[in-house]
This record gives sequence, C-alpha cells and structure tokens, in this order.
Amino acid sequence: MALIALGVTGGIGAYKAVEVARGLQKRGHDVVAIMTRNARRFIGPVTFEAITKRRVVTTQWAAGVNADIEHIALASSIELLVVAPATANILGKFAAGIADDFLSTLYLATRAPVLVAPAMNSHMLEHPATAANLKVLAERGVHVLQPDSGYLACGWTGKGRLAEPENIVEAAMRILEPRRTLDGRKVLVTAGPTFEDLDPVRFLGNRSSGKMGFAIAAEAVRRGADVTLVAGPTSVAPPDVSELILVRSAVQMRDAVMSRVALADVVVMAAAVADYRPVHQEAHKIAKTAESLTVTLTRTPDILAEIGRWRTEHGGHRPAIVGFAAETGDAVARAKRKLVAKGADLIVANDVLQDGAGFESDTNIVTLIGPDSSEPLPIQSKVTIAGLILDRIEARLGDRGVTQP
Repeated sequence: MALIALGVTGGIGAYKAVEVARGLQKRGHDVVAIMTRNARRFIGPVTFEAITKRRVVTTQWAAGVNADIEHIALASSIELLVVAPATANILGKFAAGIADDFLSTLYLATRAPVLVAPAMNSHMLEHPATAANLKVLAERGVHVLQPDSGYLACGWTGKGRLAEPENIVEAAMRILEPRRTLDGRKVLVTAGPTFEDLDPVRFLGNRSSGKMGFAIAAEAVRRGADVTLVAGPTSVAPPDVSELILVRSAVQMRDAVMSRVALADVVVMAAAVADYRPVHQEAHKIAKTAESLTVTLTRTPDILAEIGRWRTEHGGHRPAIVGFAAETGDAVARAKRKLVAKGADLIVANDVLQDGAGFESDTNIVTLIGPDSSEPLPIQSKVTIAGLILDRIEARLGDRGVTQP
C-alpha cells in the first residue's frame, strides 16, 4: 500500500479526479489530494475529503501547517505524485522550476516518480511552449499520459481531453509496480499486539496498531512473494495476502509462526508480542473489592529466539530473520544485543518516545541493525521503511535461502 499525492489543477476535468482517487484506493493505496486555487473553482475540497478520508491540502500558508514544512514532509512520504488534470499552467511551472503554491513546491521537493495527465484546449496543447514543457518534463523522467481526443469543454473537438480515470489509474499502477524481486519466495510476517487475558473483561496489551507489519506484508506482496500474515488484535484493516491468521495471545502467535516457519524464506517479526501474561486467567470478572490487587505474571514464549534456534538446528541457512526492538531510550544498543541473542539477521530499532515514531503513527524513525552495520533512517512513512527493510533482507537471500556472513 502506497501513499499517493493527487494534484488537482484548474480545469473542467477536475471532476474526473474524484474517480481517479477512488480507483487508486480500490487498488489498495492511500490518497492525499492537493488542490490549486483554480481547481477549487470547479470542485470543492469536501468531495475529496469524503473520498480520501484525509484533509485536502489547498495552501502552503494554512495556520499551523507552514511551521511543520508540510510540503517537505509530504514529499518524503509519498511514493507517487499524480497530477490530473495537469493544465498548461502547472506544466509550465514544473518545467521552469517555479514554486509559488503547494503543488509546484511539492513537485520540486519530492523524489517520488511523477505522472502528469495533461488536459486543455487543442491549440494550447499544440502550442510550442506547451510542447517544449512536456518535452523537458519527459527528459527529466516525468511520466506523461497523453490526453484523449473528443469533444472538449470549450466546444471544440480535438485532442486535449483528460484521459479516462481508469487509464490514469492503470498508468499509476505501472509506475508503482516494482520488479518482482520476491517471486517464488515465502514470507511470514507478524503484526500488531498480543492481548493476554486477565479475566473475561480485562487484558494486558500494548498500543501497537499493526501498521508497520501490515506495510511490510503489503510490500512483500507487491514484490511477488507468497505472504502469510499472523496478526494480533488491531482496528487497522490488514492487506490482501495469501494467508491471514488472526490470533490474540502470544502463545497463539507462537503456535501459528512455528507451524509455518519451515516453509518460510523470510520471517519478519514486526508484532509487539507481550513479554508477560497472567499465570491464571480468571473465569469470571474480578470484582472491585480490595484497595489493591496483586497479579502474578509469567514469561510468554520468545518467538524470535525460538525461530533463531530452529534455524540453527536445521542447517542455519533459512529463513532470513528480521526482528524489531521498540524501546524507550538507548534503542540502538539494545537492538545490537538483541541481534546476537536472538540469532537474527536484521533488527529494526526505534525509540517509541520520539515524535513521529512508534505505535499508531503513520511514520517511523528507525535504525537498521545488522551484524556489521548500523543504518539510521530519517523520519518517513512506514510504507517507505517497509520497502527499505525488504531491500536489505533481499541482499541476504541467495539461491537456497540466506547467505550467511
């Protein structure tokens, strides 16, 4: 699942951009709409907000926004910028490097691929200035979806009509579709929290939303992998995978993982598994009587360590093992110790107290810890981080599994 920025500029085709947003969402992607001032003369922002479930960006000077340098933050988070319709005006700005509104500034700031779908009067499209601008953009790597021919809003008939929404969506998917580097691989991912029941009403849990693990599972699917996802209780919808196993407790997650580890080429333990569970689960709700309550806890299974032991006992070549270390300080040092203790190939470390990192957030700030490396990554979307994690683990996959150092 990718975050796609949809730029909507001032042309009659702006109403079609709503269907573009819908189409991208149906393909499993998140969409954030950016509307220019003139776009809002043709269609209101509330329409896009209702579709995307996100605030529509209409200005770079909105109260509280400029302080966060939103165009830079968004530029780092999106995986594709689609501009539909793309007027002659915005094409000229892009080609000349003019940044006088949010959309043109975002274009200069992002390193994500860009797709433009021009729409304008036939003579405007054929004008040497427009032709030159499109040529410049194409030479810079911008993807240009040619407009359709037909009846135009100005009353003319000719080339210049915005491409149909389904064709824009298909063009976007071709850009987003990665090389299928995990074709034939089996990837096992865990995500979300585990809940350890105290009685029929109460439980011990944590704030994990599952977003990081779900992003990894979705990215592995995009790369062609056969993905099994073991998910704890979460309100976030899981991605489409080959096999989805819903569990509640650490023991249930352990059983699901260990029954499938022998078939896996890669195991990514992104779940926030509870370290302890109550020794006894009460059959009835514990009544509120005494001023204090003592609950005895016992350790839950250490799934990551068990996978490491299993691999050693079965030849030490597969699966590749990725663990996570969500800490509240000194995350890197703890992750390095965890890498050795658990026998993992990669540990993803983060301090959940940092702004923009940790549970329930759409972004994260992590350090990738390997046997001989420590790679800090700046704040970025969990979708982007998922891709970087899989990039690193793919480097360790040989013809028969993991190539050991």
